[in-house]
Amino acid sequence: MVNEAYQMTLAFIGGGNMASALSAGLIGKRCAASDVLVVEPHAELRDKWAEQGVLTQPHAQEQLRHHRVWVFAVKPQVMKEVVQQCKPFLQADTLIISVAAGIAATDIARWLGDDSPYDRVIRCMPNTPAFIGCGATGLLALPAVPERDKNIANQLLGTVGEVVWVDSDDQLDAVTALSGSGPAYVFLFLEALIAGGTELGLSPEQARKLALATLNGATQLAGLSPETPETLRKRVTSQGGTTAAALDVLFAENFEKTVKTAMAAAKRRAAELSVEFA
Repeated sequence: MVNEAYQMTLAFIGGGNMASALSAGLIGKRCAASDVLVVEPHAELRDKWAEQGVLTQPHAQEQLRHHRVWVFAVKPQVMKEVVQQCKPFLQADTLIISVAAGIAATDIARWLGDDSPYDRVIRCMPNTPAFIGCGATGLLALPAVPERDKNIANQLLGTVGEVVWVDSDDQLDAVTALSGSGPAYVFLFLEALIAGGTELGLSPEQARKLALATLNGATQLAGLSPETPETLRKRVTSQGGTTAAALDVLFAENFEKTVKTAMAAAKRRAAELSVEFA
């Protein structure tokens, strides 16, 4: 049963993977399926949403104005066009939440405004583990966003994982580089562990099971322990032992520097997107 205190009318502009991930934690918990509208041009995706009892439209129409919260979950290159298509249905109390990577909240406010920007805009960067309620989301609100709207955004994104508020688009680009793109880094590391295990003589099934359990256990231990990851790493590493031999290779190959360089590239690309599509 939906908690009446949280019930709201919600519209997803774009019905792809991220909208699906967010809706999984929202429908039935923060809103009913009948209170959700999905604006999605692809018929196949609309059909999947309709099976859940959600209202659907191929493009922005009159019904959109009756939904209090709009979540823009479209690709950065089409964001401006889609925002302008929705603009005629904007109401004075509509809360805008954007999931588009690299698109500044101030640009969205400008696209929605007339004589002055529409400043009830929150930009966020969730990640794909939101599909299973284990996401991590960075949030940035424009200065004029009311506290009540910030609470709504916090409640919405909090249903699918951890929430961290930041103070600038630059910081949100850093969130993009860390947790937004971060699952891909972890999956790549997981691929390497499985491949390494099979090359050392394990079956693919054995290597996968062990690799998944190792990552899961290590991250849970780090989350529950009051000690730093560095301390936990050193506790696993006996001088002259097997772990030390492996870490010597990673240090020699500048593992930490490689990760930092990769994250810097992701952050730089997020900033570039803002310039390209603004």
